[in-house]
Amino acid sequence: MITVVGMGADGVAGLAPASSAELRRATVIYGAKRQLDLLDESVTADRREWGKPFLDALCAVRDFDGDVHVVASGDPMLHGVGASLIRLCGADRVRVLPHVSSVALACARLGWSVQDTEVISLMLAVPAAAVRRGGRAIVLTRDGQGPAQLARLLTETGRGYSEFTVFEQLGGPGERRRTRTASDWAGDPPDDVDDLNVVAVHYLPDERRSSVLPDAAFAHDGQITKQAVRAVTMAALAPRPGESLWDVGSGSGSIAIEWCRSGPGCRATAFERVAERRERIELNALTFGVRVEVTFDAPEMFDTVPTPDVIFIGGGVSQPGLMDECWKFLPAGGRLVANAVTVESEALLAQWHSKMGGELRKFQHYQGEPVGSFTGWRPAMPVTQWVVTKQ
Repeated sequence: MITVVGMGADGVAGLAPASSAELRRATVIYGAKRQLDLLDESVTADRREWGKPFLDALCAVRDFDGDVHVVASGDPMLHGVGASLIRLCGADRVRVLPHVSSVALACARLGWSVQDTEVISLMLAVPAAAVRRGGRAIVLTRDGQGPAQLARLLTETGRGYSEFTVFEQLGGPGERRRTRTASDWAGDPPDDVDDLNVVAVHYLPDERRSSVLPDAAFAHDGQITKQAVRAVTMAALAPRPGESLWDVGSGSGSIAIEWCRSGPGCRATAFERVAERRERIELNALTFGVRVEVTFDAPEMFDTVPTPDVIFIGGGVSQPGLMDECWKFLPAGGRLVANAVTVESEALLAQWHSKMGGELRKFQHYQGEPVGSFTGWRPAMPVTQWVVTKQ
């Protein structure tokens, strides 16, 4: 049996009786140096520090002959080694004794309800993954440089007024709390932040939207799927948690970004041939803290990125061979949505609809604009849309 014991910054003294008893009876204990150093003389087991690569260390625990113990920080099931061991070894071989998590402690210190607070781990993610347009989050950083990196990103993306609280050694005798705005922290970051820290962020100003974003939210040069069409396009794409999208002819990246905002784990690859637009897509993705891989033109780069669950073609429908390549790389059961505004592209979608089925739709919308002292309707270009699931 593998027993994972969660432990706080106060070490063995803060453990529940069941957890401390487990460690006292252990013969071999794996863990990070920081956790192993917290064990006192009452724990006589052989102490083994995690090696690198980490997966090899987990396999060593999996293959250990007999009972083995693991010490972990706080709640091992909250972005911790407990979940990793269960994925590797199965739930029937792993028993977890959790401690109070750093998230629970930080929320208690601030008076935040845990259920209303997002938890973001930067242990394996880039700092941009913690950029938000509003709300509250506890951010688990990788080391003492993490708070300054996050503060700079928030300032650069217009969230410099965010309330920024850094907790170090939570729950231990050396606990420390420092609160500033993100811009203040970025301008003069302390050089003594402990590696064991979490950051509580109240993102300001609060500009969260659950619906599709206005066009002005994106940096673009006019090559953008407009908000009204974006709304019906997102409905057709029908994102599901964890799915991957190819946004072909991405322009500003608006569809890729809306896709990533739509649900947990959603990710996208944006294909765009114009270098300046690729830079804008990266900027837009950073602004909203979403995961978009930006690459060169389609279809040349198709075989360099993971296979998608869904493909959206927003530009280049009439490019020779593009539809064929998209269809080739789309897996069985995958969905494809293509928008067209020219007669030539519309004719091509009609041909594919005739061969492969699906749904063919056409949208026309009007915008009210001044006509002298009155208001008149100005039509936008009609959009033809083909939606299909590959059989």
